[in-house]
Amino acid sequence: MESNDVWRRAKAANDWESFEPYVDRIVETKRRFSNYKNADADPYDVWLDEYEHGTDRSFYDTFFSQVKSCVVPLLADVQASKHKPSHAMVDGGFDEARQWRVAGDLMRLEGVDSDALWLGKTEHPFTGGPGVGFVVIASHVYPDNLLSNVFSMLHEGGHTLYEQNVNPAYRFTSLKGGTSSGMHEGQSRFFENYVGRSEAFATPLLKILKKRFPGQLGRVTPFQLYMAENCAEPCLIRCDADELTYPLHIVIRYEIEQLLFSGEASAKDIPGLWNERYKSYLGLDVPDYSRGCLQDTHWSDGDFGYFPTYALGSAFGAQLKTAMIDDGVNFDGACAAGDLAPIREWLRTRIWTWGRAKDAGELMEAACGEPFSPTYFTDYLTQKFSSIYGL
Repeated sequence: MESNDVWRRAKAANDWESFEPYVDRIVETKRRFSNYKNADADPYDVWLDEYEHGTDRSFYDTFFSQVKSCVVPLLADVQASKHKPSHAMVDGGFDEARQWRVAGDLMRLEGVDSDALWLGKTEHPFTGGPGVGFVVIASHVYPDNLLSNVFSMLHEGGHTLYEQNVNPAYRFTSLKGGTSSGMHEGQSRFFENYVGRSEAFATPLLKILKKRFPGQLGRVTPFQLYMAENCAEPCLIRCDADELTYPLHIVIRYEIEQLLFSGEASAKDIPGLWNERYKSYLGLDVPDYSRGCLQDTHWSDGDFGYFPTYALGSAFGAQLKTAMIDDGVNFDGACAAGDLAPIREWLRTRIWTWGRAKDAGELMEAACGEPFSPTYFTDYLTQKFSSIYGL
């Protein structure tokens, strides 16, 4: 709790030095506690398994190797392409009060039970709650970035749908809640990306945005919005990253965490490691700590080993979408109509209702008829961005 408060003030003040000692203390504590859990295991492997049962560095090294072998050359091709979608129509000057009304509209469209939801403001978006059914979403809006609010809300709404649809019989038991961080991120990023950034969903999404911002978006078409949503441009902030570059943000954090837990690096090395990798992977110069290694809350909360599950969740989503369509769900039709009930019902019966009664691997194999494979994710990225950028 102390470190999180320090982090908030440090981020606002662009002050890495005040937060730095807490990182070393937290890492030391996490390494010590890993021995209590499993003294024979590598400390970082212990925490990777804590957030996603059955995973370790070997699993993620293989996973990220496949993802990088797809994303890095694909991003290079995208940047070299003469086809450059524009996002100018969704940049700048969007009233904050109206954006909060958009947030409520999106929750209703997504199918969140508003009677069991409290929406608040925070520095870093999150979803939480006291138990099965009732959920708290905390988010933020930026006047100069309309889509940040849109995709934050769809993301957190995915977490909320998972929590609100766990079998009520699991209330007050160890089976309540999502089964793993990866599966939870699989649901949030499913609604953020596979639904929210789809061409079909651009129609109902634009209807909401035009209702709140008729003067600014009145002449925008659904296809223009779809292209604006899917501009693949490296950016400094993970939460605002597009689908293609997002995994590279996760790779950077994963590599730094490994160095911290192996003792090859300490907190004082993090800014240099961070800046070096952002330049290498994304071609970006990091101008300050606030938009660099202070941007995320996770390390202040001791959540080392969590970041990899964001990328894993994205990959879960690609395979789940394929299985859903194979089972007869008219995915694009549901998205275009703004009626996500068929999508929610498929996920409810195969993923959400089980709570923690099954591990993510069991859920994936039962829902998809085969074990998890990242190939669905890399194929999805290749096909989508090749189409958008005329590759």
